[in-house]
Amino acid sequence: MTKFLNAFFADEAGASAAEYALILAVVGAGIGAAAFALGGAISTSMTEATTCIGDVETC
Repeated sequence: MTKFLNAFFADEAGASAAEYALILAVVGAGIGAAAFALGGAISTSMTEATTCIGDVETC
């Protein structure tokens, strides 16, 4: 039983999986923030384009 517990605590495979999960969470949050910012920029550009099409003198 002692050998099993020592081998269990010495195994670092779970630590690697946790590190990869943490990296994935950080990258995913970055992609989500970038998509949110890009969506806002596209929305603003489309609103400005619509305004220019509707009233040519303001552009």
